[in-house]
Amino acid sequence: MSDSWYSAPSPDKRRGSSRQLRRGAGLALVFAGVLATGAATGAWGDGVRAFAGSRDMAGESPAEADFAGGAYGDPASRAGLHEDTERVRGEGGPGGDEAAEQLVSRSGDRWSSAYTAREYEGLQQTLDGEYVGVGVSVRRQRDAQGAPFVAVARVSPGSPADRAGVRPGDRLRAVDGQDVSDHPVTDVVARLRGAETGGRSAEPSPLGSSVDLRLDRDGRQWKETLRRSRLSADAVTVHRMGHGVTRIKVSSFTKGSARQVREAVAHEVRAGSGLLLDLRGNSGGLVDEAVEAASVFLDGGLVATYEEHGRQRALYADSRPGAAAGVRTAPPLVVLVDGGTMSAAELLTGALQDRGRAVVVGSRTFGKGSVQMPRQLPDGSVAELTVGRYATPSGRSLDGEGIVPDLPIDGQGDAAERARTVLSGLEARS
Repeated sequence: MSDSWYSAPSPDKRRGSSRQLRRGAGLALVFAGVLATGAATGAWGDGVRAFAGSRDMAGESPAEADFAGGAYGDPASRAGLHEDTERVRGEGGPGGDEAAEQLVSRSGDRWSSAYTAREYEGLQQTLDGEYVGVGVSVRRQRDAQGAPFVAVARVSPGSPADRAGVRPGDRLRAVDGQDVSDHPVTDVVARLRGAETGGRSAEPSPLGSSVDLRLDRDGRQWKETLRRSRLSADAVTVHRMGHGVTRIKVSSFTKGSARQVREAVAHEVRAGSGLLLDLRGNSGGLVDEAVEAASVFLDGGLVATYEEHGRQRALYADSRPGAAAGVRTAPPLVVLVDGGTMSAAELLTGALQDRGRAVVVGSRTFGKGSVQMPRQLPDGSVAELTVGRYATPSGRSLDGEGIVPDLPIDGQGDAAERARTVLSGLEARS
């Protein structure tokens, strides 16, 4: 396995980490004051308690769909897959795509997965921020009578759906003649991509294949036949919330997402304003992208530790000049999380929380603190196996535990609004 996503420990970086942890104590005291003020004035309301998060929206793109829920090595590691010849020679291995399935079954690891060659090619495209689809994200809602329906939440600009005139708010009644009104959003997304079910082993239909949609807008129903095309996912979106707060939503850590975060902070966050980093529903992705994203907010120092076959390794934020985003002062930072915040997203959240760089608001995260790497078998199938587990800078293991927010919000509370209130009580750091 390539070590390119690690950096060796150094005395200078260890000193940097300690310095950052000490600086974090000051922010913790400031946050304690914010909480006390909020409690005294009733600003937090009744929703301040820990609940598991839930997701009611998904999209075809890896930035919006629960595509893997994993933390992976860097692209170079994925390109150089490990070939398990001993597995086949030693036991005569099964043919077809059964070799990976048998290897995964023997591992007994809940996070290990088996892929056919085609499935893994699709996963690589996903991690590279590409997908084949029609450009629609959907959300589950209920009408005035309480009946469930599926609504279009977002349409990717320039996508087949966009060119056909599909718009956010349209109701999606059926996909290829199958009524989807009471289907889970993951199943709806799988059908849009051409898979029969929402299972991760389902293979999407090929580029250029067609899908029939039945839609409803203000009571007018019509049908559209769309052809699936190759699209780029928008993993990072920016929204100004007013009152000097900028929200940066990171939906997944696909290739290039950290660069997008850096550019968003440098060009969209004004000096003296607060920053809300929204990681809700972020199911993970590439480890090196999460570490690079941490470098936007941390001036070097430890991001996480990682044990591989009994050997301890460490991941560090980039301390070189220009690694952090180009703002004069480090903006006050709140990280928004929920039960769909997983893996690489938890790695980043844990680092920012432990290092005192951010206040975490929302509900307890999922609790996946493991890292997978792929192993290619001679039959072309790929077994994705857990190679180790990571811990936050303070030594916390997140596997099965997740991250408890500094300010827990239940599902009924407006977490984004509460996060903005927290930001108003924090001061920018020079």
